[in-house]
Amino acid sequence: MATPATPVGSTNPPPTAPARRPRSHRTAVPWWFVLPALAFFAFAVLVPSARGAAYSFTDWDGLARTFDFVGLDQYRSLLTDEAARGALIHTLLIAFAVTVAQNAVGLLLALGVNSRIRSRNVLRVFFFAPAVITPVVTAYLWKYLYAPEGAVNAAFDALGLGFLAQNWLGDSGIALWSVVAVIVWQFSGYSMVIFLAGLQSIPREVYEASDMDGAGPFRRFWHIVRPMLAPALTINLMLSLIGGLKLFDQVWVMTQGGPGGATDTLSTVIYREAFQFNAFAYSTAMAVVLTVFVIVLSGVQYGALGRQEKNS
Repeated sequence: MATPATPVGSTNPPPTAPARRPRSHRTAVPWWFVLPALAFFAFAVLVPSARGAAYSFTDWDGLARTFDFVGLDQYRSLLTDEAARGALIHTLLIAFAVTVAQNAVGLLLALGVNSRIRSRNVLRVFFFAPAVITPVVTAYLWKYLYAPEGAVNAAFDALGLGFLAQNWLGDSGIALWSVVAVIVWQFSGYSMVIFLAGLQSIPREVYEASDMDGAGPFRRFWHIVRPMLAPALTINLMLSLIGGLKLFDQVWVMTQGGPGGATDTLSTVIYREAFQFNAFAYSTAMAVVLTVFVIVLSGVQYGALGRQEKNS
């Protein structure tokens, strides 16, 4: 701001700008609240992760007090391990299938419960309820439902569709997709809630303007709703992809990687190598590879979705 000129003949000095107050110490106070949580996170996560990555370059079995440095031998073993390669393929298949199916079902549910039907609030609770159940409990529940004499096959028999009854978790051709169906069933409601929040943030005036322009439901969704749902879609795709890559609980409870390794993921192989075969260093190397996969794939996905979100 310009300083007003001093009138001619006036003996008073021109007014000066107010002195800048010293920086308040309040801006530094929040860091003191962050430090305890940050220290605990470093102690419980960062330091063990760094030490685990270091052990991947050794031959430690997890029990011995001494071990030798072997360089990249554990990582070279991964390249020739058929079980690890199969688990990697299964992990990518599960992550892709869960990401696509979970978000497609979640979006359809969100569009349905965002309408003016009277039971929309009850349906929202009903569809979201599976997401709050512990994954282990869900896995045990579906393990019994999928049993040869379980409720799924019994329902097919009752409907006269007995030819559709399967050994859902014992057939290597369908066991993987049976597990994927459970994941989609449980977490589609979670994706629904995020999509629903995005739908409810769209102003009603936008819908009214599209009605006045004569836009049908499909054109309204594609040209209005879809671009405005881009942030919600980005969040949902990131969460479902990362969850699919790290999947362990449901697979281990329902199949333990069977039959014959047909449902093995990197997480189940890591657990088996570390706690059943005492190949701690090898399992740690596999965990490092899994971590790199999660970082790279989620980073690529986030970058692509971020560019699409800006262009929407």
